[in-house]
Amino acid sequence: MSGAGSGPRPPRFPMALDRMGQGGTAVKAGTKAGVGKPQDSVLRPQRHLHEAARDAARQTTPQGLGLDSLLVRQRMVDRLKAEGIRCEPVFEAMRQVPRHAFVDSALAIQAYEDTSLPIGHGQTISKPSVVARMIELLFAGASARSRGDLGRTLEVGTGCGYQAALLAHLAQHVVSIERLAPLFDKARSNLSAWRLDHVRLVHGDGMLGHGPNAPYDSIIAAAGGDELPDAWLDQLAVGGRLVAPTQRGGGRGQVLVVIDRHAQGVTRSEHEGVHFVPLKSGVA
Repeated sequence: MSGAGSGPRPPRFPMALDRMGQGGTAVKAGTKAGVGKPQDSVLRPQRHLHEAARDAARQTTPQGLGLDSLLVRQRMVDRLKAEGIRCEPVFEAMRQVPRHAFVDSALAIQAYEDTSLPIGHGQTISKPSVVARMIELLFAGASARSRGDLGRTLEVGTGCGYQAALLAHLAQHVVSIERLAPLFDKARSNLSAWRLDHVRLVHGDGMLGHGPNAPYDSIIAAAGGDELPDAWLDQLAVGGRLVAPTQRGGGRGQVLVVIDRHAQGVTRSEHEGVHFVPLKSGVA
């Protein structure tokens, strides 16, 4: 497959959406990679749900700028740069996608702070720094480095749809799977303002991945378990990379785990500590 530079321009927001959840034709995101070296100590762990709800009430929005202003999103990007993120493609996607459109209106003024926010049903939208770091790690994989984009991407845990919207700028085709029907509906509603024919939303068991569109060049998960599901490893293409939170042994919390698939097998590396909601099987 060719790199992103030869394809059409990435989707611009807002646009009309005509198909979500029924599968789309893969199109190129049109964003070139500019990935720096992984930073192993960039992020602070995410917080527990009750802490996110408590702190949301204490955050303040940037003064003097409307939430729709590009300058507000640029300030968020500038903070991520100051924390050590070096992935220009994710910066460009974050400049384009309005995070406040994916959270409840009562929490919108906190949308551009580096904080996780509750989205209902015991789930949260991840901190911008966590999202940026995980996508940065994806871009450092062999397939993404060679092609200039994330290729065919599987997201496990759609949540409110914000990360899926970012991935739409960065991948040729995105499959995003959510086990909770109310969140699946929320994500579909949140994304309904945009035409994302190369994004497919699936209501299903994320631990099983999504075989019909496998193999994937990139897999990213927004929930963490004791072990990585075998289905994810089976659905990872040669040259592909998987980034997911996984429980450390001995009850020492979660870390970001990176899996790279080679022709001879897989390699695994561990990065900084994080805190994600538990990975669960089944649908609800």
